[in-house]
Amino acid sequence: MSTKSRPAIGHAAASSLTNEEILRYSRHLIMPEVGMEGQLKLKAAKVLLIGTGGLGAPLGLYLTAAGVGNIGLVDFDVVDFTNLQRQVTFGTTDVGKPKTQAASARLSNLNPDVHITTYETKLTRENALELFKDYDVIVDGTDNFPTRYLVNDACILLGKPNVYGSIFRFEGQVTIFGMPDGPCYRCLYPQPPPPGLVPSCAEGGVLGVLPGIIGSLQAMETIKLLMGSGEPLIGRLLLFDALAPKFRELKLRKNSHCPMCGTHPTIHKLIDYDEFCGIRGQEEPDMDLNVPEITARELKLRFDQGDEFFILDVREPHEYQICNLKGHLIPLGELPRRVHELDSSHEIVAHCRSGKRSAQAVDFLRKAGFRKVLNLRGGILSWSTEVDPSVPRY
Repeated sequence: MSTKSRPAIGHAAASSLTNEEILRYSRHLIMPEVGMEGQLKLKAAKVLLIGTGGLGAPLGLYLTAAGVGNIGLVDFDVVDFTNLQRQVTFGTTDVGKPKTQAASARLSNLNPDVHITTYETKLTRENALELFKDYDVIVDGTDNFPTRYLVNDACILLGKPNVYGSIFRFEGQVTIFGMPDGPCYRCLYPQPPPPGLVPSCAEGGVLGVLPGIIGSLQAMETIKLLMGSGEPLIGRLLLFDALAPKFRELKLRKNSHCPMCGTHPTIHKLIDYDEFCGIRGQEEPDMDLNVPEITARELKLRFDQGDEFFILDVREPHEYQICNLKGHLIPLGELPRRVHELDSSHEIVAHCRSGKRSAQAVDFLRKAGFRKVLNLRGGILSWSTEVDPSVPRY
């Protein structure tokens, strides 16, 4: 077992623990690697969590339980039923509540000695530096590329460590960016992937246990930084495959030509990260595709009037099993080689879960010569919300 240590990150250690705190943290205190000195460092520390969801849930719980004295929570979302499969901070009665509010209540109940500060706001280039400046460590629990680049750049500008984690389906990764002797996120990913290439957890799914594993590893790395213990994941990317199960480690090198942390940086302020990542905004799920659409209510009205449509479902077979509109299933990836199954003389309405994939399908079909083809705006989710609540949402 390694006994190497680094300088602790953060403020000077707190002066003392109460008798109640000594009892609460007794299993830490009897470990020579932690002891009274390490616990006092944790008590004096200030950690900011970006996101309270899948990764933020285990992070918040374990950092609070460990006695990190000051924890900030940044999130602007509300608790949804789909969150409960993995976001273990929340319970069924929290559905509909702001996540920061529900998380703060849970964490304060877990450890009332920890000071919880909530920021019910979206992290932006306008507020990031102000939010980060008083914290010792920033922990990235986000799930989108614009925010990851924003967190990275703000940390580099302020000289803050960035404990990074990401998850998708059965795989996750953890590392630490922003240390003087280590790389930053831009060293690993100089350019974001093309918009839509990497699906989100909402589109691609995630095994509920996985964020618990990856978030706990992030919590461990944060605690090591705060105490100055062990060998933090600086310059090392830890990869986890839950199906194998197997851990792998990749060496990361600081890029001397990195525009953010290199020898001669060219980025000196926060930028427009949606533009950098080629994203126009969450309110425009079909990106730049300008395709004809029909709403769920309009489609229902036309059905009631006796109009006939060919319903094309471009989701995956396992999604069709969850719920369907009794349409003809051709997954988007199979559409080019199965287009012969469609009759261009019929009026076609294509749908997917939320409208994004079906917009791509409509765009493809129109370029293939189909003229009577519409995209169901909002997908089968909108049908469930606006027309038939008995259709499950997922």
